[in-house]
Amino acid sequence: MNNAKRLAALLGECGVDALLLTSPENRFYATGFESTAGLALITPEKNYFFTDFRYFEAASKIEGFELSMVGNDRNYTVLINEVLEEHNIKRLGYEDLKMSVMEHAKLQKALHAEMVPTGYAIYSARASKADWEIDRMKKAQEISERALDDVLGIIRPGLTEKEIAAELVYRMLKYGAENTSFDPIVVSGKNSSMPHGVPSHKKIEDGDFVTMDFGCIYGGYCSDMTRTVAVGHADEEMRKIYGIVLEAQAAGIAAAKAGVYGRDVDAAARKVIEDAGYGEYFGHGFGHSLGIEIHEPPNASTSETGTLPKGAVISAEPGIYLPGKFGVRIEDVLVITEEGCENITKAKKDLIIL
Repeated sequence: MNNAKRLAALLGECGVDALLLTSPENRFYATGFESTAGLALITPEKNYFFTDFRYFEAASKIEGFELSMVGNDRNYTVLINEVLEEHNIKRLGYEDLKMSVMEHAKLQKALHAEMVPTGYAIYSARASKADWEIDRMKKAQEISERALDDVLGIIRPGLTEKEIAAELVYRMLKYGAENTSFDPIVVSGKNSSMPHGVPSHKKIEDGDFVTMDFGCIYGGYCSDMTRTVAVGHADEEMRKIYGIVLEAQAAGIAAAKAGVYGRDVDAAARKVIEDAGYGEYFGHGFGHSLGIEIHEPPNASTSETGTLPKGAVISAEPGIYLPGKFGVRIEDVLVITEEGCENITKAKKDLIIL
């Protein structure tokens, strides 16, 4: 499965004769093939994939692309120029959001076509996931939740944040993940007030909140989730904050719908937290899109000026973080529909006390 046809549809929109894909993420989006080296070319008549000896045999499985191998006398620019000349390509679209200044300068000098930036066009195409892409994300989510179920059974006082993070990684890989979506965040007690805290050797203590933010990759697509649980007991303030965050998440989820501005989804959740008097302790956005990358546009944040398209997959992760005390974040993943959204995260959200 790949998205070559969706990218071919961008040629007219971007005013280019062909599209050059050099980043690993967009090469994968186009071809469905993962590699650390190679490039793809999308033209109206034919698609091309070039790579080196290390990936050439494996790349033969790519559907809908003519495959060529680079060598000492036939490097990438030689192969690209052959395609440019064969198809009379004058304007070549490129990934200005991904390409370095040095790489652009090198290619602009070597290639026999004008290089035209495509801006957010590729991200816009990627924003609306096809059904098969969503199926892979649902599978990645299932794997993450299965790992969480296991880890909830072993969290206890004396276990360290790093040990919990390691267990999450091990179990996601054990249950079929290709990799993690990102390095897991596992923070406890006072450390949980840091939204992106790094797992440490701190030992879990009775009365701690433990926040776990993690995800995995399946079929090239990411999952993402956060759960905050209490160990031993939760005092009145902990229960109160947890309830506010859960209510805020529900408000944001209720507002999420195709055509709605991302900032308005954020505002629905933020209002709950602000009305409760904790607005200054919610310093990030309600959510972000995810797919091939763990962070993709569009977002559900105060700065998002665009609307959410049908088929977008976004996180729903409000939080309250009280410095020196604790933090709470609850995160699900939503598929945006015309009627609202589908929550593909099934893990329990009521406060769990282990």
